[in-house]
Formats: sequence, structure tokens, C-alpha cells
Amino acid sequence: MIKVDISNVWGMMSLPELLAMEKEVSAAHMTLTNGDGAGNDFLGWLDLPTEEETAEMRRIQIAADRIRKDSDVFVVVGIGGSYLGPRAAIELMQGPNHNIGKGKGNPQIFFAGNGLSTRHWNELQRLLEGKDFSIAIISKSGTTTEPAIATRALRWMLERKYGTDGARKRIYAITDPVKGALRQMATEEGWETFVIPPDVGGRYSVLTPVGLLPLAVAGIDIRNVMKGAAEAKKSYDLRSFENPVWLYAAVRNALYRKGKAIELFESFEPGFKMFGGWWQQLFGETEGKDGKGLFPVSAELTADLHSLGQMIQQGERNIFETMVRFDAPEQKMVISADAKNLDGLNYLADKTLDFVDEKAFLGTLAAHVDGGVPVITMDMGELNDSKLGEMFYFLELSCGISAYLLGVNPFNQPGVEMYKRNMFRLLGKPGYEN
Repeated sequence: MIKVDISNVWGMMSLPELLAMEKEVSAAHMTLTNGDGAGNDFLGWLDLPTEEETAEMRRIQIAADRIRKDSDVFVVVGIGGSYLGPRAAIELMQGPNHNIGKGKGNPQIFFAGNGLSTRHWNELQRLLEGKDFSIAIISKSGTTTEPAIATRALRWMLERKYGTDGARKRIYAITDPVKGALRQMATEEGWETFVIPPDVGGRYSVLTPVGLLPLAVAGIDIRNVMKGAAEAKKSYDLRSFENPVWLYAAVRNALYRKGKAIELFESFEPGFKMFGGWWQQLFGETEGKDGKGLFPVSAELTADLHSLGQMIQQGERNIFETMVRFDAPEQKMVISADAKNLDGLNYLADKTLDFVDEKAFLGTLAAHVDGGVPVITMDMGELNDSKLGEMFYFLELSCGISAYLLGVNPFNQPGVEMYKRNMFRLLGKPGYEN
């Protein structure tokens, strides 16, 4: 189980206050699992984890093996949950520089369709020059502007390079099972397809082919990912404050009610940065409604201690932190001695980098708590493929319960559509003139 430590929030709330929330948290958990709350037509993610390899998973692995064999580069086209989940997983497991030195057998993985920057597109074109590549298009509709533009351009590049028949074998569509422009396009063109279940929203879709195909192409064992999620589904069904999901959901809501309007989600691992981005969308899009919601911000420590540290330490006291920790890896880095010691580091000679990291964490924790910032800590344990699945399910379940505690629909996003309508009107899209 993931360990949630709330011992550093007691200066802001008390144990009796937490225990008084037990019935409320229990009701929120029951509302979620019974499916009788707002948004209950998007609860399919609750049942995605499985300990057994499914036919769909086998088909995903076969496609991934083919991509790994015939492609130097795999481009994942999507926006929001359609790219944040897989990118978060790959960078957490393999590091932010995972693409360096890769090629056929272990292809580079790039992401497109998540913005409208010409510079980014030009860079991607340069990266694809002289490379064999395949693409996955992830969209329920196929008409979302950013990925649709990228799809059209990448499809043209593939057809120019391989011909229509050759390109067809390098395009994979992950979409709705029966409807939408992408489903129609894939059927007409003969692309291999994988299904996003209709009852799973984008930000909860990482344990569908949305995440599993890119993870498999990256060489991550998706069977172990799903087993980890399946074990989490069992473990975190516990209905008491012995459940760390309950602790996290309850404490963040209790702090919000006391004026802590911003949550900083942090780790001392650089590879965690995109995972923080996935968490940011999950909680931000789930809870930010009806004038309510914690503002989610992710940070990378210790780097951001030199940029955000001053604000955290002495800025407005409207924040709390959730610090995520992992067990140290087996391969160690030992700090060596230096005869001249001009940098003054000999006091650390023969110490490991993990030792220094741990002291930085403890020092930061103490400083921020002393500065009036409540801190939740999450000890994830050993980072592996199974743990990855557990983390995704843990946070999705926490988010659903937390949103019902907040009193909002966890599974809609009406505000996201507003910018789209304005953009379509300005672009002159038919039907949006007014």
C-alpha cells in the first residue's frame, strides 16, 4: 500500500476534525462505487484493472512489438488525458531523457497534437527526417482541433514516405468503439483500432489502450501495470481511515475548507514532472467547477526550491503541499573525496546521493512546516511497473472521492468547451458564427 503521512498537517487541523469527516468520506466513497452520483455514466475506469491478460491486451502487445520492430520513432497524437497519462508513465519509469540513443527495437516516443505551436511542429518534422515512424491517433471524436491538425499532417507525411498502403500499416487509431469521425476514418482507411470505452473519460483513461499501447511500445510491461492497478482496486476498497485514499481525500478537503486554496504536488525526482502534469489535469478538470476547487500545481524538487521556495516559505499562507517519495534505486552514486576540497564537499565523501536527497527532503519538510505550510507525504515504495498501475488507480480513486466531498460532478468539464467555442467562431468554423 502507498503510505500517506498526515502528521505534518496537525498545526492546521485536528484529529477530532478528521474523525468527524468519517461518515462524509464513507458516503462519498459509496456514491462513487455504487454509481448513484453525478456523472455516473463515466465510471468505467473503476473496473479497468485486471490480473489476467485480456485479448485486447494481447492485441496491444502484438501491435507494440510490430511498432518496435519497424519504427525508429513512434508519435502519439492526442491532447489532455490522451497524452498526459502515457507521457507521465514513460518519463517516470525511464526518465525525461529516455529518447536519447533509441531507434528500431526500442523506438523514440514523441507526442504531437497537444498544442498549436509552429515551432514545435517544425521541430517534430526535423526529428522525423530520415526515420521510419508510426503514429497512434488518440481521440474519441477525431475532430478536436489540435490532434486533428497533427493527424492530417502526419498522415500526409506517412503517405508521401510509404505510399497509401504502406502508411495504412503504420497508423493506429484509439477511439470510440462505434461513432465519431476518427472511427469512421479508421474504418474507411483500414487502420488498426483500439477502443476507448464510452464510459471512461479522457483524464481517467490511462489504463485503457490510450496509455497501454504507448507504454508497451516503450518496453514497459503492461501486464504488470494492470496487475498493480488490480491489487490497488482490492486494497483501497477499505472503508475506514486506515485506507490512505480516504486520508488523502479527506485531509485535502479539510485544508481547503480552512482556506488552503492551492495544492503543490511535488517529488524530488525529475522524471516525475509529467506525472505531476497528469495529476494536475486529473484534479483540476475534475474539481474546478461551480466556483469551487483546489488549484493544483506540480513542482520539481530540489530545482523548484530555487524558484518557488521563497514563495512557499514566506508567501501567502493559502497553500499546502503533497510530497511524493520513492525508495532509492539499487544502483548508487557515491560522492568521492577530493584532495584540494575547493568546493568544501569532503564532509560528504563516501556518502551516497540518496543520503543527501533524503536530508534535503527532511530539511525542506521541516522548513515548510515551520513556515506554516501543512505537508502531506506519500511514500510510494519501490518504483516498478506494478507500482505505476497502483499509483494511477490510487490517485483516480482519491480524486473521485474528493470531488464528491467537494460537492461537484467529477466527470464533466463544461468550462473546457468555452475556449473552443470562441476559437471556432474566430476561425470561422461553420455553425459557430454567433
